[in-house]
Amino acid sequence: MGMKFKLVNYCSIISIILAYLACLSNAQLSSKHYASSCPNLEKIVRKTMKQAVQKEQRMGASILRLFFHDCFVNGCDASLLLDDTSTFTGEKTAISNRNNSVRGFEVIDSIKTNVEASCKATVSCADILALAARDGVFLLGGPSWKVPLGRRDARTASLTAATNNLPPASSSLSNLTTLFNNKGLSPKDMTALSGAHTIGLARCVSFRRHIYNDTDIDANFAATRKVNCPLSNNTGNTNLAPLDLQSPTKFDNSYYKNLIAKRGLLHSDQELYNGGSQDALVTRYSKSNAAFAKDFVAAIIKMGNISPLTGSSGEIRKNCRFIN
Repeated sequence: MGMKFKLVNYCSIISIILAYLACLSNAQLSSKHYASSCPNLEKIVRKTMKQAVQKEQRMGASILRLFFHDCFVNGCDASLLLDDTSTFTGEKTAISNRNNSVRGFEVIDSIKTNVEASCKATVSCADILALAARDGVFLLGGPSWKVPLGRRDARTASLTAATNNLPPASSSLSNLTTLFNNKGLSPKDMTALSGAHTIGLARCVSFRRHIYNDTDIDANFAATRKVNCPLSNNTGNTNLAPLDLQSPTKFDNSYYKNLIAKRGLLHSDQELYNGGSQDALVTRYSKSNAAFAKDFVAAIIKMGNISPLTGSSGEIRKNCRFIN
């Protein structure tokens, strides 16, 4: 009996220590992480992102999407940025990522080059992506925030995890809630983060079923989208439409106003306002851009803290597309 008690007690202590170490790892992220080692980091990232967004406003949304799709697969570790090689398969060909669904890798490459010129082998690609996502939002009129830094880069990636963990455009509210909950994100976080669809474009293949088959959609809106998205699966798959009809290059709360008017472009968008648990929150955000911005910032900081590699884990990649 005494031996059994000691074993159980020992296991409990180990569990407490492991939980503490996990918390400590997250706590190592700090907005001042590079204050001494790369003091001009944020200026470099902002300048390069400004050039990219001025060249193509859509790029702000694309970089934000990169950050989301990276964090949802084994944490915010820049695994998504890794290219395939003859001996390695990354995440770029997962269903939710392929056919240019995720883009902007060349912008991250440019930022990395500029950062390396100032602070060699110091700043991770994971941190560069987190900063670039923040700047993309800000440059399109959205809020800014202090980005916790100190992530390191993964040495591997997971095509399977990317396939299974990223929410498809056909997701139900229940499926969305489960996938976000699996990452430690609440339904409120989910609804606030979905507001990222106030900027950017989506491909016809992502919203075809919604505009032709669903009933929870404004008829005039559906008719407008059908013009550039034929019913045939063999044509028009890559044709683009704005996720936010009113202001696709301005980060604001019009996305939620669209949902109330049944003008969500994706099935998964409209699921947030379809007689379910998130209706009240969507209504609140539609009436208050400040409330949306506040909750979005809180949620994206929380998302950026998903399983970061810190300390001696991972590496600081010299090239974001390949391990050292």
